[in-house]
Amino acid sequence: MQWHIDAAHSAIDFSVRHMMISTVRGSFAKFGGVVNLDEADPTRSSVEVQIDAASIDTRDAQRDAHLRGPDFFDVETYPHLTFNSTRIERIDETRAKIFGDLTIRNVTREVVLDAEYNGQAKSPWGTTSAGFEAQTKISRKEWGLTWNAALETGGVLVGDEIKISIQIEVVQQPEEAEELAEQQAAAS
Repeated sequence: MQWHIDAAHSAIDFSVRHMMISTVRGSFAKFGGVVNLDEADPTRSSVEVQIDAASIDTRDAQRDAHLRGPDFFDVETYPHLTFNSTRIERIDETRAKIFGDLTIRNVTREVVLDAEYNGQAKSPWGTTSAGFEAQTKISRKEWGLTWNAALETGGVLVGDEIKISIQIEVVQQPEEAEELAEQQAAAS
C-alpha cells in the first residue's frame, strides 16, 4: 500500500560540529516522498524521498546562503537530494535497518538508517497515518562536500560527520486513487 509523506507533520534535521567546540543544527523545510509499506512483510517495503536542497535552514541567513552555493549544495546545479531504499532488514516488531542510496550533488552512496516504527492512528478526518523515526551519520566528504577553513587554534571550521535525524508521518492513500494513478501512468 502506498503512503505519502505528510511534510507538515514530518522533519528532516541534521547537526554538525562547528569550530570543533559546538554544534550547528539545521533542517530542510521542503521535501516529499512515498513509502510503499508491506505490513505483512516490512522487509518488502520501500522508501523514496526527494528533498529541496534550497530549503536548508540553519537559522542564519548568511550561512544558509553559503550552504546553497557552490562550496556546498550548489542548488542551482543540483536542486535535490534524494534517498531511495534498496533493502530493509527487520530487527524486531518496531525496529529495522533501511539500506538505501543517498544522492547529493550527483554523488550516490549507500547509507543505513536505524529506523523505528511508531505505529498507526486514524485521524478525525478518516485518514490513516503511520509514524517513523530514523537516524544515521554520514561523512560529508564522501559526497564531495569538502569546503572548510583552518582555525588559528588548530582544527577546522566545519566537522566532517553529519548526524541526520528524521521524523516522518505518512498518510495512507486510498486504493482507488492508487489504482487510478497506476492506470494513468500505464497509459502514458
